[in-house]
Amino acid sequence: MFRGIVLKILSTLAFMGMATLVKLISDRYPVGEIVFARSLFALIPVAVWAVATGGLFSVFLTGRPAAHLWRSLVGVGAMFLGFAALARLPLADATAISFTAPLITVALAALILGERVRIYRWSAVVVGLIGVLVIISDYIGPDIGPQRSALGAGLQLAAAAGVALVAIQLRHMTKTEGAATIVVYFSIFSALVSLATLPFGWVMPIPMDAGLLIAIGILGGVGQVLMTESFRHADASLLAPFDYTSLVWALALSFLVFGTLPTQTMLIGAAVVIAAGLFVVYRERQLRLGPRRGGEIPPAMPAS
Repeated sequence: MFRGIVLKILSTLAFMGMATLVKLISDRYPVGEIVFARSLFALIPVAVWAVATGGLFSVFLTGRPAAHLWRSLVGVGAMFLGFAALARLPLADATAISFTAPLITVALAALILGERVRIYRWSAVVVGLIGVLVIISDYIGPDIGPQRSALGAGLQLAAAAGVALVAIQLRHMTKTEGAATIVVYFSIFSALVSLATLPFGWVMPIPMDAGLLIAIGILGGVGQVLMTESFRHADASLLAPFDYTSLVWALALSFLVFGTLPTQTMLIGAAVVIAAGLFVVYRERQLRLGPRRGGEIPPAMPAS
């Protein structure tokens, strides 16, 4: 269990390191080029992981190529939106808004999967979205500056919705597909989709920036491997709260790398979003444990 928690926290650090590098070079290279590097070079650590856990070629075995394609298209769309948002937002603000993804997942689970969601989790979704509105209120006014873009906030919220949709898709795919297979196909399809943006103005990177682009991909791949491995050592419901350590890394890196500090409004909004997300985690954990304790909620009928 402890190992799973450590791996989960390290995965959030890897992803936040990736996001920091994306923001550093986002004003010099188009989003499509950055997404291509993120997808292509992520295959390096993923391939090493695949070999270590069962063989490189076995990860390509799948009976659901269409599902992988659809999942990858949605995922790469969310990546495009998220990277575009990072160019327009402080790192910590973008991270806080991204925490709405689990809340949107609850809503999509009810609408798409037909899960039974009652007043407790719906209330958490509403409260979380109010927290987002508090954060976005920082972006309304004449003196918000170039790094506090209302467009960026909207892009990040749309990216969170894409991540939530991917989470819904993965609920089905993980029943038949291995984690390594899903990650490999996502990286390949994402690289191909982003490569299609080449005619729209890619820039030849200087050596230092080329190293940063490679590092973005490797950190993204390492983050995926660490996150996947964490679930081998601890339950998802136990690990979910540790996603919010991302904000700690984001606040530290925002100050150390970009010299920016969060506003009071952003911190209040982030606290509301995180509290709502933690309540959803708590309720879902209680629902899973309910049947074992003689509760009224059967496993086949999620409720809140």
